[in-house]
Amino acid sequence: MRHNILFAAVMGSMLLFSCADEKKETAQEQGKVETTKDSNFEYVVDQFADLKILRYQIPGFEDLTLKEQKLVYYLTQAGLAGRDIMWDQNYRHNLKIRKALENIYTSYDGDKASEDWKNFEVYLKRVWFSNGIHHHYSNAKIKPDFSKDYFNQLLKVTNTSLVPDAVEVMFNDADAKKVNLSKDADIVLESAINFYGPDVTTEDVENYYGAIEVDPAKPIEKGLNTRLVKENGQLVEKVYKSGGLYGSAIDKIVEWLEKAQGVAESEAQAKALGLLIEYYKTGDLNTWDEYCIAWVESTEGNIDWINGFIEVYNDPKGYKGSYETIVEIKDFDMSKKMAVLSKEAQWFEDNSPLMPEHKKKEVKGVSYKTVIVAGEAGDASPSTPIGVNLPNNNWIRQAHGSKSVSLGNIIHSYNNAGGSGRLQEFAHDEEEVRLEKKYGQLADKLHTALHEVIGHASGQINEGVGTPKETLKSYKSTIEEGRADLFGLYYLMDPKLQELNLVENWEETGKAAYDGYIRNGMISQLVRLELGDDVEEAHMRNRQWVSAWVIEKGAAENVVEKITRDGKTYYNINDYGKLRDLFGELLKETQRITSEGDYEAGKALVEDYGVKVDQELHKEVLERNSQFKSAPYSGFVNPVIVPTTDDAGEITGFTIEQPESFEGQMLQYSKDYNYLPEEN
Repeated sequence: MRHNILFAAVMGSMLLFSCADEKKETAQEQGKVETTKDSNFEYVVDQFADLKILRYQIPGFEDLTLKEQKLVYYLTQAGLAGRDIMWDQNYRHNLKIRKALENIYTSYDGDKASEDWKNFEVYLKRVWFSNGIHHHYSNAKIKPDFSKDYFNQLLKVTNTSLVPDAVEVMFNDADAKKVNLSKDADIVLESAINFYGPDVTTEDVENYYGAIEVDPAKPIEKGLNTRLVKENGQLVEKVYKSGGLYGSAIDKIVEWLEKAQGVAESEAQAKALGLLIEYYKTGDLNTWDEYCIAWVESTEGNIDWINGFIEVYNDPKGYKGSYETIVEIKDFDMSKKMAVLSKEAQWFEDNSPLMPEHKKKEVKGVSYKTVIVAGEAGDASPSTPIGVNLPNNNWIRQAHGSKSVSLGNIIHSYNNAGGSGRLQEFAHDEEEVRLEKKYGQLADKLHTALHEVIGHASGQINEGVGTPKETLKSYKSTIEEGRADLFGLYYLMDPKLQELNLVENWEETGKAAYDGYIRNGMISQLVRLELGDDVEEAHMRNRQWVSAWVIEKGAAENVVEKITRDGKTYYNINDYGKLRDLFGELLKETQRITSEGDYEAGKALVEDYGVKVDQELHKEVLERNSQFKSAPYSGFVNPVIVPTTDDAGEITGFTIEQPESFEGQMLQYSKDYNYLPEEN
């Protein structure tokens, strides 16, 4: 489960990795390491459309042993080897279109000062950023600001071929949404995502997976690593594995994972990597569960990773996992500071406002860690989460625990990439601005921490009730993210945080957190939407339905007041204590919906409060936001880890190089990790 960025300047969270017992010889003693850590580091690479491209550093890499550095390198290469899988998963024409666009970009020698060419360049960068032709966040198809005639001219003069269907879809209204969650749509048939054949319907999916029986105590994640298609009128799963769908890329992933297994830090790590390799070779979901257990129980060492078909947000039915990898190095400093939160997980569960029957008697294995990202690929790049809580299989989480990670150097880059002035524009008064400036960063860190460690780990499903994916269907993701947000919100206004020495002033930190959440849920996040659009993305929906619900329920006592001043709308919290009570009330209800599998109540909560946007307010917010040049979305290029070798070809050390440009890295990736055909 991912905790996503709210704004480019959002602050993140802090986590815990277990420390190695013995001091090891560092790679600086064994070989050469070069990293850039000066104060003049340039975080911003590029800005275009609604996007800003940033860089991040890898502090601590030089403190690893050479063996550990090799592990990091092999894992990052394994991740990049599967990069094109994400492109193809996102849409069936993506790889064809990308290769055509890139050939035009590198071959065209015509007028590059024209508006059409500049618009072409921006379009290509947007497609690179989103791993396809649909916006990474809104899911809407990205519209070119150049004509089809101009594009056809570019194809002709650069001798570039692209099938007519792919050309047409760039400019027409077909496949308009990557994920269409409208209650009036056939959400499978009308979603462009390539998890299902183009003629597969929602009814087909429900009937197919509904007929698959699994162990109710230990259910596999049905359909996680397959494409469901129709062949001769029959539904068939195409499995992602060696020799199967995406096999040519998966074979490369396996090659690098085998190298990584050879330099694992421990037997537990080597076992987990071995199971991951077996899973990629066989596609067996029972092996995937075995891997997840081995991975979550492998807690010793300085290196960790996320790798596989994981998050199901891109599937309207919540079955199919998107390819994603993150390679992580322990954040030695922050790891020490947040151990206290995971140790207190049971206290938070016991003292929550959940119904007694919905509380876990024992919160197991919560592992909360701040990590340094060494590389990302697939669904995590260029747009990255700031926190991840895995595994997603609920029975594994309950029986074996979970790992929550906060991406510390990613958050650091966001924080140092410059502000936008939006706070002063959308905050109600100077007191709200003061609280945000003084406590906002810490409040956001703690909210992410509480969301990931306590929120996602909390609560239990009633016996005999199916998984949220089965019971809550298309509302599962936003309900789960809202539930975790609410858990964090409830405790952000609790003196327990000060008792644990996590804050110096629990009340003002809580006020800053509440101000920021309501401001974002009702106003700030609207800058991400086109006027007239509904809210589609799961996290945006949950921030709106949480905010709108508490505002409505507290209206009689004026808990949160909507204020219009000089033609501008603001939200002011008049009673923070009562707002906390409302967050607790909604948390209790959201857990009940989850525990009991109450689809109708979940649907009503999301549809009534989280989908529709006040069009007058939206128009106003867009006009107010137009003064700011800073893009509302940010993503990253990855540092390049370059091995140095001796005369025998043995790796003796590494240097870390920063990409000069976004387009340079994207073109290099397409050249170096081109392992899939255009049609899969």
